[in-house]
Amino acid sequence: MTLKVIGSGFGRTGTMSLKLAIEALGLGPCYHMMEVFKNPLAPDWWYEAAEDPDHADWAKIFAGYNATVDWPNASFYRELAIAYPEAKIVHTERDPDEWFESTQATIFKNDIPADVTAPFPRMLRKVFHGLFDYRMHDRAKCIEVFNAHNREVRETIPAERLLVYHVADGWAPLCDFLGVPIPDGPIPKVNSREEFAAMVAAGGPPHLREQPA
Repeated sequence: MTLKVIGSGFGRTGTMSLKLAIEALGLGPCYHMMEVFKNPLAPDWWYEAAEDPDHADWAKIFAGYNATVDWPNASFYRELAIAYPEAKIVHTERDPDEWFESTQATIFKNDIPADVTAPFPRMLRKVFHGLFDYRMHDRAKCIEVFNAHNREVRETIPAERLLVYHVADGWAPLCDFLGVPIPDGPIPKVNSREEFAAMVAAGGPPHLREQPA
């Protein structure tokens, strides 16, 4: 299998909804951070990729998948675009202030200690917390990095290969870009703050679970 769709948008820009939409269109399975939760080897694979992106084993990481969205892959969109030259790039965005507020209630809610050794949180620090200089609660810094990433994607990926996408735009632009028919029914809209909190409570990533007093 080879990647046909690569999502370059940061987490909390509608990436879970995009994952489900891609799969509903028959272009999956689609890799997402949720897949990292499920595979105990995946955090180390991504850590190794961050250590040496030019020699990352993408075939191993994405074995069995036709698409990928969300972090960790958003940190490697350039390398993946080169490794999979036929893949189309879908870049999800949202209002920067809304994005920041969403991260604070979800993926950036808890800090990760610098001396962490557990594979999953160690991978998070390496792969994308470092993008923000570990200042995960600094609004100005986070939005600066977010805007710079969005701008860089537009400047890096050729226009004919790129769709800048807001999930609220629905099926039409996505299906037109991917060359598939528009399905019946609304596009998936999932992973709200409330749904994310429920996922964590049910056994999501350890660094986000409530710790005993």
